Amino acid sequence: MDLPVTIKTKSLIIPALNINIMYPEVTELYNPAIQMYINVKIVETLNRMLLDLGYHDPNLKEMQGYYEIKTNERRILSLSLIVYSYTGGAHGLTLIKSLTFNADTGKMYMLYELFKPDAPFVGRLSAIISQKIGEWKIPLIGDFTSIRRDQDFYLADHSLVIYFQQYEISPYVAGFPYFPIPIWDIQDLIAETGPLNTLLPFT
Repeated sequence: MDLPVTIKTKSLIIPALNINIMYPEVTELYNPAIQMYINVKIVETLNRMLLDLGYHDPNLKEMQGYYEIKTNERRILSLSLIVYSYTGGAHGLTLIKSLTFNADTGKMYMLYELFKPDAPFVGRLSAIISQKIGEWKIPLIGDFTSIRRDQDFYLADHSLVIYFQQYEISPYVAGFPYFPIPIWDIQDLIAETGPLNTLLPFT
């Protein structure tokens, strides 16, 4: 049966440094090797985020982290890790990194792996996002031209959600611009063996 993946919350708490990080751990998978692989990828990603946000910075005053499960069905697990740090100055900085797995194989997907090898997905998605930027009047630092082949994303509500980090395309006040794109709208581009195709049917 395509039961949801079991998730429990782990924590890294250092009260003296005002560090409080909550992160997910996959449990009860039938294949222990796949379970370990997924959990290692989660921890590796989190560790990079902590380092990028000044975990060892002597000026670190606060670091908070949590996670969100975006999709957990049909053996597809898509989640986001969110970490905020403050080392002084006008405001802190937040980083969001998302991971999408096939829970049966342990495969972790980059954006370009969601599509057929020759699919012009960069151009299609960039055009959709460009239109939404105009419609939603999202402030930009410069002209938006294109997403990257490995752009940040997660899967939620039968949609591919493309998002950008703080300052990547917009000023701080805009936060994290994100763009939900229904899988149905790009079904001609998606890989037949990938998670988008798995999530495409609504039944």
